[in-house]
Amino acid sequence: LLIYGRYFDLPRSVVRERADRLLEFVQLDHRANDRVDPLSGGLKRRLTIARALISEPELLLLDEPTTGLDPQARHAVWDRLYRLKQQGVTQVLTTHYMDEAEQLCDRLVVMDNGKIVAEGTPRDLISRYSTREVLEVRLPGAEATAALDRLDGAADRVEVLPDRVLLYAHDGEAALSAVHALGVKPDFALVRRSTLEDVFLHLTGRSLTD
Repeated sequence: LLIYGRYFDLPRSVVRERADRLLEFVQLDHRANDRVDPLSGGLKRRLTIARALISEPELLLLDEPTTGLDPQARHAVWDRLYRLKQQGVTQVLTTHYMDEAEQLCDRLVVMDNGKIVAEGTPRDLISRYSTREVLEVRLPGAEATAALDRLDGAADRVEVLPDRVLLYAHDGEAALSAVHALGVKPDFALVRRSTLEDVFLHLTGRSLTD
């Protein structure tokens, strides 16, 4: 951090003060005298954030900042980025993690094959391209493949996947009641709220792309 801070022609005393403050901010002050190489991926990612902040930028560009991190490390990075947002630091972030986008971003741009396919706030995108809730059901054996015609009227939209059927509805419990009324007996049923991942998959499809 001291070396990197000197790239900005800052006085040594200023760099020292900022380095100490930033190490505390990313919870690495207890490792201040350690070498970088032995640090875990999560600790290195937090150190990278501290390094990016040494010049006190008003705009921070983040390219998939939590890729490859375990859940604890991801949440630690999220916490620091959220605190930066509260301090007024503008962040432009690219990510493949929709929960990350939902947690951190005030405004989103969804891209597919290099083109913008949607933009708006997380809440706006969910209300525009999905339903309030999603009912996930698992059906016995070959019944899943025949489920689409039988369940078509039980929800606003029905999607059959290899391992489960998704029913998009305003009221997931009402959709489940409709499923039972149609004589379908799921092995498993779960009602959850719609997420940005539902929106992303609806807009871009489930097929793998380069």
